[in-house]
Amino acid sequence: MHTAQPMRHVFALLFAAFSALAFAQPQKAPAAYEPSVGQEGKDVVWVPTPQALVDKMLDMAKVTPGDFVMDLGSGDGRTVITAAKRGVRALGIEYNPDMVALSTQNAEKEGVSDRARFMKADLFKTDLSKATVITMFLLPEINLKLRPRILDLRPGTRVVSNSFTMEKWQADESATLSEADGCTASWCTALLWIVPARVGGTYAIPQGELFLSQEFQMLSGTLRTGGAPLPVAGRVRGEAISFKAGGREYRGRVSGGKLELR
Repeated sequence: MHTAQPMRHVFALLFAAFSALAFAQPQKAPAAYEPSVGQEGKDVVWVPTPQALVDKMLDMAKVTPGDFVMDLGSGDGRTVITAAKRGVRALGIEYNPDMVALSTQNAEKEGVSDRARFMKADLFKTDLSKATVITMFLLPEINLKLRPRILDLRPGTRVVSNSFTMEKWQADESATLSEADGCTASWCTALLWIVPARVGGTYAIPQGELFLSQEFQMLSGTLRTGGAPLPVAGRVRGEAISFKAGGREYRGRVSGGKLELR
């Protein structure tokens, strides 16, 4: 009746010894996170933008150290890191926390963590107003959902997309890279938009009365100079405006609701 207690004591000592031995063995480090092309995300699957196109997109946006770049759906962080290497402050918006951690590590490895930051956030709930440049590789339907918010940004804000359009809002510029340019993937087209100022309305100018109708960056309307109204066709790029009427070209700027022609 009294032998059970010593045996339990022996087993306890043996278990403690084996446990100590197991913990003394070298433990395998957790495997580093490696994203896979095509993996599911909140709004889109992940496909990396080729580095050659990242460079082209930033070139088209004419980024400078005075800019603030926001990359929507920043993935592994390559666009943000590339911008940071150019001396630009950049922020990546990414919903996948593993991607955010990976991007942060990549920025540290590249020595640009002081300028490249990443944030786990829903891009539809993120304040975009501080950006001077927005980059993205999202599906057309996502672009369209973002379009009203982008059009409300400060005139002159540059927006660059990998391949996917904003439908009726035509790009101001586009460029397609080839294999010779170092772009060997399927997605090698950069599309640039410049957020236009709202310029629709009627203006009194030295030449007469100018009426402008606006659809995104494209302008139409009439110029009344005392005779029959002359048809107007033009465009707006940020706050800069240009149009033709009666065989003459006009250029100027709209700011605070006022049109100043040069």
